[in-house]
Amino acid sequence: MKRASPVLFLLVLALGGGVAGAGEGGQEDRDLILIPPATQTAVAPDTPVAAGTGRKIFLEDAFTQSWLQSGLVPAPPPHSPRWEERGLLDVRSEWRLGPALRVTYSGRLNLRLEEGLGFPNRENLTHDLREAYLSWEPLDRLYFDAGRINLKSGVALGFNPTDFFKTRAVVEPLSVDPVVLRDDRLGTLMLRAQRVWTGASLTAAYAPAVASDSAIYTGLDLPSFDPMFDRTNAHERWLLKGTIDLAAGLSPELLVYDSQGRVRWGANLAESIGKSAVAYLEWSGGRQGTVSADALNFGRATGSLPAAAARLLPNVGRVDFRSELAVGVSYTTELPKITFNLEFHYDQAGFSGNDWDQWFRTGTGANPLSPVVGALWYVREYAADQQQLISRRFAFLRMDWVDAFVPKLEVSGFLDTDLADGSTRLQLGGDYYLSDRWTIGGLVLVNAGRRHSDFGSLPQAGSVLLKVVRYF
Repeated sequence: MKRASPVLFLLVLALGGGVAGAGEGGQEDRDLILIPPATQTAVAPDTPVAAGTGRKIFLEDAFTQSWLQSGLVPAPPPHSPRWEERGLLDVRSEWRLGPALRVTYSGRLNLRLEEGLGFPNRENLTHDLREAYLSWEPLDRLYFDAGRINLKSGVALGFNPTDFFKTRAVVEPLSVDPVVLRDDRLGTLMLRAQRVWTGASLTAAYAPAVASDSAIYTGLDLPSFDPMFDRTNAHERWLLKGTIDLAAGLSPELLVYDSQGRVRWGANLAESIGKSAVAYLEWSGGRQGTVSADALNFGRATGSLPAAAARLLPNVGRVDFRSELAVGVSYTTELPKITFNLEFHYDQAGFSGNDWDQWFRTGTGANPLSPVVGALWYVREYAADQQQLISRRFAFLRMDWVDAFVPKLEVSGFLDTDLADGSTRLQLGGDYYLSDRWTIGGLVLVNAGRRHSDFGSLPQAGSVLLKVVRYF
């Protein structure tokens, strides 16, 4: 597959392809064409960097208090901290070098204190390089980008089967909200090209391999000022996707993606239902292993798992054609203005009910320091690191309410339910805009369910976060 990448780009360039620029309708913004304006606020709650302003800078102080629980299968160390204090300097900015050239930077400086983390050491101060790239628009609607880019795809909110560059990209999040994770993550070092016509667009992206696979990071081994290309560019990858307007409000998008010789196909589709609702579907499929098999292979490659772990993990199946699906509907009320998104998520590679039974049966009562426990929890850590569903079926409900109860108060939250066992993750948050410069807010997270369940077995039962934000 390595020879396919140059051929792909020559084909796109011959068609007049180019890379999308951020802030003036980059590809991640053009994906929103699939969602009618009434629901776009739910897809992208954070205001993108505008071409006129060129920057978004803020300081944030966030304190998190968590409460922990003991599970049937004890989690191995390091244990989740009960408290964490974060000071953040977040910058998203662009600079024009000429009429057709632009440089974009997005990064976050983190000052972090938490239970179990000594001071001072390198983990106290880290920098997340989300994006840094050069954009060129030689002709109207012809774009080229080169550098670290957060390339997003997909129309769903809770799970994105076609968002292929999401893997290993999330670093120490303050929120588990999938919408926030999609925006606040590491980009991938790549070349991107895009050509936009009236009623259609074509995008190609090529990401080279510049590092080797690394073990899954914990909060105690993060590098201070390392771009962590081992997370985003350990393998050569390419993506080709195109959108075409078939009818008013109907613009399907088709995708093809390759990584490590495995090709995946994808599709995004959205259709308006009246003035206030939209139905949408996101699908991808291709040859892949089960979540246990892929975790085992990754663990062996990075020296994190012994070969004997194969006997402990549930459903270590063969590589086969497997599908991922997100289907949903979005509805926005008139007054008050509340947007609801209800989605069904499916991952054929995830755990079934029988797989969960085997997982608990193998690990219940085991020593937290034993290889058995380490291998069992490694599968779940791998799924989270890849942003992959651990179970096959989930129901997801999200709510966004602008001017909730009083003006300038925004409330959002989601409910994520594992349909294999009924366990649930609930997060509810609010932000109150004191002025154009100051915001205060908070989040409440609860993982609920029986001890013999997905969310009910997590070490963290819940948490409360309080924050203060100063904009510049």
